[in-house]
Amino acid sequence: MSKQNNKEARQRRHERLRRTLSGTAVMPRLCVCRTGGHIYAQVIDDDAQRTIVSASTLEASAREQKLKANVASATIIGKCIAERALAADVKQVVYDRGGFLYHGCVKALADAARAAGLKF
Repeated sequence: MSKQNNKEARQRRHERLRRTLSGTAVMPRLCVCRTGGHIYAQVIDDDAQRTIVSASTLEASAREQKLKANVASATIIGKCIAERALAADVKQVVYDRGGFLYHGCVKALADAARAAGLKF
């Protein structure tokens, strides 16, 4: 499968997931994006169209630790997003993997968020 086909397949999976996934004020959406160099996570209230909390490897604290797009970094970002969500009084979320396969970084982020106290 070529790189273009992989991108199109991920986009199709993402569109299919977003038809059914939606975040509300009671249960917002934990959205994950992974690129070749970085990992991003956001807790989003789709009804109000606002981001409640976010975490990524581009933040100053993560840059000091030299975090990149790997499983170890995803674990740190997952723990960070869970702590921030719990501080914002968000206890339960809907997990949106963004069309990415539930493997590697995407799975590590979800497992770390669960371990930190966030419920899916």
